[in-house]
Amino acid sequence: MAGPEMSFDRSTLWIVIAGLAVGSYALRFAFIGLVGNRAMPAWLMRHLRYTAVAIIPALVAPLVVWPAPTGGTPSLIHFAAAALTFAIAALTKNVLLAMVSGACSLWVLMYLTG
Repeated sequence: MAGPEMSFDRSTLWIVIAGLAVGSYALRFAFIGLVGNRAMPAWLMRHLRYTAVAIIPALVAPLVVWPAPTGGTPSLIHFAAAALTFAIAALTKNVLLAMVSGACSLWVLMYLTG
């Protein structure tokens, strides 16, 4: 079922695009331009190491629990691929190997089950 059609004025669209560009630049400049030449405290650097570890599962978890291909209902295939990915990550401590094996296992499981 398609959603309601939205219509935007061209000037509104360009104002939004320009606002997002300025906001994105300002956020990056705050870290690179203002703080880039200074040494960060050790406690902050220790916490920043865990950023990717927190963000990747936060992005993937909704796709495993409520997969779009099934209309949001839990899928054993997605849980199995996630469990295999977690097991490979825990055993090898290799993020790229875990992500590639998880994607391949999902594709293989989807192919085998139709």
